[in-house]
Parts: sequence; C-alpha cells; structure tokens
Amino acid sequence: MTDSQNAGYDDLLDAVDLNQGYYLVCESGHGSFPPRQVCPKCGSTHLVEKPLPDTGTISTYTEIQVPTAEFAEETPIVAIADFGPVQLTGRVLAEGNDVAIGVRVSPTVTTSQAGERHLAFDLPTRR
Repeated sequence: MTDSQNAGYDDLLDAVDLNQGYYLVCESGHGSFPPRQVCPKCGSTHLVEKPLPDTGTISTYTEIQVPTAEFAEETPIVAIADFGPVQLTGRVLAEGNDVAIGVRVSPTVTTSQAGERHLAFDLPTRR
C-alpha cells in the first residue's frame, strides 16, 4: 500500500491510540470499520463518525501455532470482537489462558517487530 492508501487507516489508529476511536455509520444504521467511502452493506455514501465503545467482547479467536517470521518470538492470538454495531479483528495482547469467548477487551494499537502499527485488543484489567 502507498502512504496515501494508508492515510485513513493511520488516522484511525492514531484516534484509537488516543482513546478516541470511531467507526462509520450510514443513514440505515449499518456500522463499518475501518474507514471507507461507501457502506459495505447498502452502498450508501452518507457516512458519519460515531465514537467506538471503550470495550467490546470477544466473539471468536484463534491462537496461531506456526507464526510468520514477524511474530517468531511469540505465539499471537487473533480475535474478532463485537463493539456494538461493528466487529473488529485484532491481535490479543494477553496470554492464551486469559483469552476466551465473552471476555471483554479494549481496542489499542501495537507495533509489530517489523515496525508496522496495527489494531490490537487489551484486557481492561491489564491497562
């Protein structure tokens, strides 16, 4: 991706990092995350920002058994979490025995060993 293609996503990560995360919603009430110009469900172009809830709930997760070189020193856990009208996918910053369906998580930003920033989830009790 080019820098201009990452601009909206980087802005979103900055907002999440400042506890000012947001998602977009169309006039039909469909939520979407990350930012886009068209509602993925109905095609509406009238989208407004709404504040992302402070916490969400893990709906499913998987522990990567054979990580890529970028995560060679750790075994990452990736989850999908429900945050009201949107679902987010991110890496869980916790040990495997602390992660379960229904566990509450907070959105955060982390940096990979390769220097790439991405969305992650933290357990609120760890913050």
